[in-house]
Amino acid sequence: MDKKEIVSILNEVCVLLELKGENFFKIRAYQMAARALEVTDIAIDSGTSVEELQKINGIGESIANQISTLIRTGDLKLYSDLKSAIPPGLLDMLKIPKLGSKKVRYLYDSLGICNIDELKYACLENKLINLPNFGLKTQENILKGIEFVSKYKDRFLYASVIDEALQLENLVKNLDCVIRCSLAGSLRRKKEIIKDIDIVASTENPAMLMDFFTGIKQAAQVIAKGETKSTIRLKSGISVDIRAIKDFQYPYAQHHFTGSKEHNTAMRSLAKKYDMKMNEYGLFNGDEPVVCKNEREIFEVFGMDYIEPELRENTGEIQAALNKTLPRLLKEEDIRGLFHFHTILSDGNMSLESAVQELKRLGFKYCGIADHSKTAFYAGGIKDGDIQSYLEEIDRVNSLNPYFKVFKGIESDILSDGSLDYSDEILSGFDFVIIAIHSQFNMAEKQMTSRIIKGMQNRFATILAHPTGRLLLSRDPYAVNITEIIDAASEYNVDLEINSSPFRLDLDWRYCRYARDKGVKMFIDPDAHSIEGFEEFKFGVNIARKGWLEKKDIANTLETDKMSDYLKQKRIIKTPK
Repeated sequence: MDKKEIVSILNEVCVLLELKGENFFKIRAYQMAARALEVTDIAIDSGTSVEELQKINGIGESIANQISTLIRTGDLKLYSDLKSAIPPGLLDMLKIPKLGSKKVRYLYDSLGICNIDELKYACLENKLINLPNFGLKTQENILKGIEFVSKYKDRFLYASVIDEALQLENLVKNLDCVIRCSLAGSLRRKKEIIKDIDIVASTENPAMLMDFFTGIKQAAQVIAKGETKSTIRLKSGISVDIRAIKDFQYPYAQHHFTGSKEHNTAMRSLAKKYDMKMNEYGLFNGDEPVVCKNEREIFEVFGMDYIEPELRENTGEIQAALNKTLPRLLKEEDIRGLFHFHTILSDGNMSLESAVQELKRLGFKYCGIADHSKTAFYAGGIKDGDIQSYLEEIDRVNSLNPYFKVFKGIESDILSDGSLDYSDEILSGFDFVIIAIHSQFNMAEKQMTSRIIKGMQNRFATILAHPTGRLLLSRDPYAVNITEIIDAASEYNVDLEINSSPFRLDLDWRYCRYARDKGVKMFIDPDAHSIEGFEEFKFGVNIARKGWLEKKDIANTLETDKMSDYLKQKRIIKTPK
């Protein structure tokens, strides 16, 4: 069991202890241990001893022993006992926005509410309005939250699933009876939210494949087992479909089950124009099969360029492939540096120096630090009087790394009236300024749109961060006219962020082409708060690719000197184009 899995279990133990009503100090001990383990530089593996774990500040002897047990066995009795003692429906109730563990526990103790359905019924019966610390408004918010949870039930973030999906794919690939194997569905198309995992495999022994697949240790439940298709539910909660076909059918099945449904419908319509028939089993000219050895050859039959899976959403990719005008999609290796991350100077858990060392290890040439501004007091935002020491720390780290450039930035809050929360005098000391909304999300669309546009009009505004404020599967975007925002970004020479946090992925890929066509450059930013968060830039690359973006559309593909020039040019007094 790796560090990430252990931290996840420790955090879940904290939640379960809260639901059980354990004392604050016990819960706090596990919270501190999870946090300490997450940020430690000590390698955690099968050789890590209890003594080494105790050297980590925040981990005592008892929890060190429990972590050691998790490393060695993958199990923890405390964790198992808590899970068996707490009704599973209480954990589901915690998915409701703003409904914390204390309130869930109170509802369980006072009304015997064990799951979301019972909670909804209690709200509809007005049973919460007279409870201490609840009331009518809270009851209304809980009902809205239940509606939100229902809307996204059985949906998962791409980032939460992809690692496990790739492990399954490798398991199947390495099976002796399997010839070819691939992920398919929305996961292969790199959608930000997915429903399940699809796997396509070619084999001459489908029975052996189905027996193997339905018997893997990751399976919590076998939902269906057939001769050529089976479905299991993993212990993580997501279902997986596998389809077995003959190898000559593999290219057609891979294409069909990758989708999207709309793309497949358009491809079948194209085939009809050529008097052909196309389905998951093959491509046919009358009764004669058209032999294709791989997906690429399917497209070549129609004189098309190969369409990358990310583009298969029927948003013009078929005509572009016919016209040979598909974009040369951005690649991970095109990104030269990362902007927008947070250090211990605000709410991050890494020093700037350690961040730079990790970025250098990953092969980047520069970065742009952007800690929180003073209005974000809850995140340790930097006060006016601390700005100079903040800039001096950046200078110090730059002096230690002559072949790596740290650009000086800040994430400045857009206040309710559209002004930024620092004076122009302070903003002028930065190489770039990221502007963002972090409060008062409930404005009307017109008011919120005007607020953001006014923020972009500030002469020092460089990048608009997470433009719609969404948190996937957790918070809807605030009401904003995103096309007007993009138009204003073009007019006032402000770049847009593709925030790569798997919880945000904002700007949405559906608006990337519009921004590109308006001449707006974009930054792929991790918004990292920890060393591990830097790797999440890859999810932003996925979004850029789905949005038809190329290297030239992304600002942080520039080399260091050109990035310096680029940021300087953006400091010119803004005038409408």
